[in-house]
Order: sequence, then structure tokens, then C-alpha cells
Amino acid sequence: MKVIFSNIIGFDMIIFLLAAANGVVFYFTKRYADELFDKMHLTVFVPGSRRSQEEARNELDSLRESDVVAMRSKMGRWYSLYVNLTGIFPLLGILGTVTSLLSLVNDMSDVQGSFYSALTSTFWGIVFAMLFKFLDGIVSPKIEENEKDVDLFLNRNSVRDADAPSDYR
Repeated sequence: MKVIFSNIIGFDMIIFLLAAANGVVFYFTKRYADELFDKMHLTVFVPGSRRSQEEARNELDSLRESDVVAMRSKMGRWYSLYVNLTGIFPLLGILGTVTSLLSLVNDMSDVQGSFYSALTSTFWGIVFAMLFKFLDGIVSPKIEENEKDVDLFLNRNSVRDADAPSDYR
């Protein structure tokens, strides 16, 4: 029991704290992806909605490109941070393992404790990597859909602006 407690306070604590931070980053990633999806889904996919075409056109006209691009950028920054933090967990598990096993070089008296410590670090690194990879599978399709919707929106706007009379622009 002493080994478990000392390991949780030791290197495993870094893994737990980073997991909590990545949980917060996932929350913001999903929140911004949902906001952009809701905004773009109502305006881009007009034919399938219950709204009239005129209502959809008015909403589309009220959307500013700069707002859409800013929302996509914010979502992209959070998602990039999330993916990069998720990729660190297996490395933290390996680092915890190596750190624990290196302590054996100086003190061979606690081989079992050091080996146990090495295994728990590897275990938590793998568990959190799998958990966050699963969550990535939930959010990444929406992010990909958002990218397509924003591109479609920007393309529609560029065509509409090109068709407008020169004194209108």
C-alpha cells in the first residue's frame, strides 16, 4: 500500500494532472466544435432544414466571414492542443518507467517497489492515451465536418461576391 501511495504522489501525479488538464482542453474543443457546427449546419445545409429558404438566406447573409473564420481558428487551436496532449501520455508512461527503473541503479534494496512503480506509470500512460484517443474519435468527425462546412461557406461567399455588381462591392 505504501508503494501505491508514494507512486501516486510521485510520477503518476504528473500523469493525473496532465489528464485533468487534457480533460478541460477536450471540453473546450468539443464546445467550440459544437458551436461552429450548429452555426454552419443551419446555414449551409438549407434544403434539409425545416426553415424556409428565405429565413436561411437571411441568416446566411447575416453571417460574417471573419466571424466564421475566427470560430474555425479557435476550434482548430483547441483541437491541436488536445491532440498534442493526448500524444504525450504514452511517452509519459515510458518516462515514468525509465525513471523508476533508473532508481534501481542507485538502490537495489527496493527492486519490487521500483518495478511496481515502473508498471503503474506505464499503466496510467496507456489508460489515459486510450481514453483520450476514444474521445478524439467522438470529436474529430465533427471537426472534419466543420472544416468542410466552412470551406463551402467561404466558397459560396466568394462566388456571391464575384457575381455582385462592381458598385455593390
